[in-house]
Formats: sequence, C-alpha cells, structure tokens
Amino acid sequence: MIGDLDGDWRVERVGGLLPPMVGVRKRIRGEHGETRVGPLLRYPLRVERRDEGAALVYGPPFSALVDEVSPQSQHLWVGRTTLGGSPVGRFRMARIGYHETTQPQEVTMTHQGGLNRKLVEYIEYVHALEQNILLQLDSLVLNTGDQDLVAIFRRHKEETRRQQQRLRERLRALGGPRPVSVGKDLAAIATAQVKGVGDVLRPDKGVQNARDAYATEHVEIAAYEILERLADRAGDEETAAVARENRAEEEAMAQRISANWDRFLDLTLAEQGLRV
Repeated sequence: MIGDLDGDWRVERVGGLLPPMVGVRKRIRGEHGETRVGPLLRYPLRVERRDEGAALVYGPPFSALVDEVSPQSQHLWVGRTTLGGSPVGRFRMARIGYHETTQPQEVTMTHQGGLNRKLVEYIEYVHALEQNILLQLDSLVLNTGDQDLVAIFRRHKEETRRQQQRLRERLRALGGPRPVSVGKDLAAIATAQVKGVGDVLRPDKGVQNARDAYATEHVEIAAYEILERLADRAGDEETAAVARENRAEEEAMAQRISANWDRFLDLTLAEQGLRV
C-alpha cells in the first residue's frame, strides 16, 4: 500500500478549514516524504500504513497534524487533515509524476475535472429548483385557507431557505456560482410567478395545490438522490452530506402533506359549499 503512494502529487482542497492550497505538492518515496508549498517551503513527513490507506505524519512544529489518505484509483487519492485527532478539512491528491510519465495523471485529472464540473452544474440546477419551490410556497401560503396547513407550508419555507444556503456554501467551496447559475435562478423565479397567478384562478385550489406540492417534493427527493450519488463519485463527501440532509427534509415534508389529504379535501369542499 505504501508503495502505491510513491510519486509526486498535486493537492487540491475539497472542503473544511483548509486554505485553497494553490501550489501545494507532496513528494513521497517509500516511508518518507514532504509537503511542498511553492518553490521554497518544505515540510517533512513519514508514511504510516493503515488498513485502508495511509497516514502522513508531520514532525515538529506540526506534529499535531496528520493527513489520512485512501486510494480512489492508482493516480487519485482522497484524504482528510486532522489536528489533534479531529478532522479540520478534506483534500484530494492527483499524481503528477509516476515512472517518468504524466499521461495517466493527465487522463485521471481530465476525468476528475469533468466530474467536478458536472457536480457544480447539478448543484446549480438543484439550487434553481429550490428557488422555484420557495416562490411556490409563497403562493401556497396565500392560497390556503386553513391556518394549520399554512403553518406546514411556512415551516417548509424556512427549511427551503436553509437548503439553499447549504447549496450556496457548496458552490462557493467548489469555485461557483457561475453567471449561468444566476440565469437559472431568474428563470425559476419567472416560472414560479406564472404558476402563482394560475394558483389563484384554478378551481379546487386546496387539493390541486396539495397534489402539486406532493409531486414537487418527490421531484426534489429524486434530485437529491442523484446529487448525493454524483458527489460520491466525485469524492465530495461534504456535498453528499448536504444532499442527504436536504433530502431528509423533503421526505418529511412529503409525509406531512400525505398525512393531511382529508384536510386538503375538506378545504376544497368547504370553498364550494360541499362540506360533508
């Protein structure tokens, strides 16, 4: 396992409290190595074998720092930096020198770069979806005559705001958002505004709005399922965790709607003087 680490590595920040790590390299030869920052700074380390990877242990004055790394492929490793045993950030290492050739590394980095770009695109898509939902919830609050049901929609509106914030934090960590992301949000706003006008005019508002909200929750659940899996393949555990947290809230909201079908129906019948 230690032999698999032999070579020169380019280090990229994934998340946590680590700096951007521009110009950071690791050179590893057997049980010894060093981390290089730019052309001048070098910090020695030793390599310790672990069950599913290795630990890169630094000497004084950084002896409290340990990089725990594990392989994703021959030329790509992922790791986390710990301080006194507590994780403080995550990074990835891509091989830049192996047996006098860089061609495998170039192929690996092209693949990894493509995954990262796709991940940013999908986070932008889900963020725009949440923007649409936020405005739809405004419409549901205005067009629902039952205050207990209104409270359910208002609660989920606050959850949706927090979900957007988590997504924005991941976009910033990954170098976004891009200008196109703003365009997606504006398109979502326009779509939701048109739907809001329709909600006012549609018959049977109670059950139809609830039906649409229930279907939308499952669209979001599916979106977060895909986002989590894409993040896993890109080695981005923080984005995967955000997807799981947001999906759990969407699943809970779908259950709250499902538990109130009779109430939504009663509301619609009452609006038409048909309460049974």
